[in-house]
Amino acid sequence: MRILVLGTSSDAGKTVIGAMICRHMARRGLDPVPFKAFNLSLNSYATKDGGEIGMGQTFQAWACGLEPETDMNPVLYKPSGGGRMQMIVGGRPLMDIGNGVEPDRDAAVEGIREAYGRLSSSHNCVVCEGSGSPAELNLMSSDLANTGLMRLLGVPAVLVADIERGGAFAAIYGTWRIIPEDVRPLLRGFVINRFRGDASILGDGIRKIEELTGMRCLGVIPYLPLRFPEEDSLSRSEGRLQGEDVRQAFLSNLDELLDAAETGGFDFGLLEDIAGEGQR
Repeated sequence: MRILVLGTSSDAGKTVIGAMICRHMARRGLDPVPFKAFNLSLNSYATKDGGEIGMGQTFQAWACGLEPETDMNPVLYKPSGGGRMQMIVGGRPLMDIGNGVEPDRDAAVEGIREAYGRLSSSHNCVVCEGSGSPAELNLMSSDLANTGLMRLLGVPAVLVADIERGGAFAAIYGTWRIIPEDVRPLLRGFVINRFRGDASILGDGIRKIEELTGMRCLGVIPYLPLRFPEEDSLSRSEGRLQGEDVRQAFLSNLDELLDAAETGGFDFGLLEDIAGEGQR
């Protein structure tokens, strides 16, 4: 099983939704593991072997009941100021890029393939996460985490849209239209995130998006005042975080979100069906 969680924008909630999926799969005994091919994050986590990965995949690993490892985020860019970034592959610094210095794409692709291969051979379900938005036309030709990963691995995907910022239906439909036709059929579903109020009022809009795109709505995730790990300047720092152990506090919040999604009728059965389509 495998699935890719994409966002219609940065901070749409794909890291947390990915963690929620990991947590659900772990509860079901489906042996999940997180994977983000490429990450741009200033906040990294040191793995036990001394490597570095993004904080989001660390959180998702905890959601799976796993120890974070470098294969979960094989390519990481860390901003270092002055328009430069450190390119980390396999948890180790490879080179500095920016200001005219291009990244080593071949090394990145090789690192992604090898890391994914190891994870997929040792776990039953790989929960992948995209980076930023998959509809950035200026970046699509060099993309490795969104449409690039869809082409590389043929993994089915779901879109997460943040209704809190408005324009969720336009964001879902616009992203679907911009995704190249060769990989568009891999977009199998969508999630509306951070909704306040009675979700039934969204019914007509959801049905229209399903009709226009052929994607299915997996569910509407309620807005809850919960705090989760942060990766960049767009991350939200507000929300409840209680407990002396930060890791357990994050997981307690995640369990609350998952319980709310289940109570609200999130279609985890459809999610598992989509993930199963990616089995190979």
